[in-house]
Amino acid sequence: MTAMTTDPTSGGSRSMNDAHRVLVLNSGSSSVKYQLLDMRDRSRLATGLVERIGESSSRLVHTPLKGGEPRERTGRIADHEEALKAAAEELAADGLGLDSPELAAIGHRVVHGGLKFSEPTVVTDEVLKEIERLVPVAPLHNPANITGIRTARALRPDLPQVAVFDTAFHTTMPEHAARYAIDVGTADAHRIRRYGFHGTSHAYVSRRTAELLGRPVSDVNVIVLHLGNGASASAVAGGRCVETSMGLTPLEGLVMGTRSGDIDPAVTFHLKRVAGMSTDEIDVLLNKKSGLVGLCGDNDMREIRRRVDEGDERATLAFDIYIHRLKKYIGAYSAVLGRVDAVVFTAGVGENSAPVREAALAGLEGFGLAVDPDRNAVRSGEPRLISPEDARVAVAVVPTDEELEIAGQTFDLVHN
Repeated sequence: MTAMTTDPTSGGSRSMNDAHRVLVLNSGSSSVKYQLLDMRDRSRLATGLVERIGESSSRLVHTPLKGGEPRERTGRIADHEEALKAAAEELAADGLGLDSPELAAIGHRVVHGGLKFSEPTVVTDEVLKEIERLVPVAPLHNPANITGIRTARALRPDLPQVAVFDTAFHTTMPEHAARYAIDVGTADAHRIRRYGFHGTSHAYVSRRTAELLGRPVSDVNVIVLHLGNGASASAVAGGRCVETSMGLTPLEGLVMGTRSGDIDPAVTFHLKRVAGMSTDEIDVLLNKKSGLVGLCGDNDMREIRRRVDEGDERATLAFDIYIHRLKKYIGAYSAVLGRVDAVVFTAGVGENSAPVREAALAGLEGFGLAVDPDRNAVRSGEPRLISPEDARVAVAVVPTDEELEIAGQTFDLVHN
């Protein structure tokens, strides 16, 4: 049976078989990233970024990918509604307007879905209310995601809007991995548990790693290291997440660009009592003034490595702390999985920093882990193995593609 959707602007219906495009929106507090994809061949038709929304220096950069040069707009863009309308105008100029019958759905990245949303979900009023109820556990992200959804619904009320949640992939974690060891009643009353983030990336990369190895996803155990300005690790057994490093919020886990990662919770009490810092000040310290930037003043791994090579002691210590934390998680997740078939690096640092990959696995030969120096030095946008031919455990670099993952999940939901 052919799926049909009503188009109130035309007074009729159109076949979903004719609609093969998905617009992916990633709405931040002051930015909107967007990509339009053709799901027949999973190709990108256009990408764009609207940044500094609400400021006089707002900027939109739009890039059509099927011919044409990037275009830029500058000048104040007041809010997300104006930002999305501006993006729609740029798409229309390329013949890719939001009113096109070829547009099947709009997929939205939503950071926190709690336990209720374990799969991509068509947005209804009730779904939107539930995402709003999760704002206390994602105060920096969910409000912006909600704004993007509301704006897109207003522009295309006839079109399916699909929420794809960063936390969804991690809902397969067993209770003994997801629970914190605090009073159960308090935890349940306030939704305190490990949720994990970067889920679309971990899902995409773990699946692509199995393809790279030429094995079914169900047969492969993978440790995924998503290393960007935000960083997270996951243990994936047979395509299902069994452990992840981020917790109730994205603060827990690895050392990141500006986040501390794992820390004794009593540090917060100590800072409040001894330093007289407020809760908000401690929040800013741990989320925005810690990690690599707190240790050495830089959160760009390229600059840190340049300083390390020049003998800078602060940069060297920051790098060593970063690597030490990575090794701890690789070792811990090896124990959790029992058998590891691959360790895979992804995201900006993971894909581009050969020194990080080499250092993270140095000394782990007893785990069957090693990096081939020549393979590791190769720069490529393609998935690739960087371990020696005879390695017991594969080491891979797999570029992530969260937008494609969101588009794929969105399209599959509305087309089935």
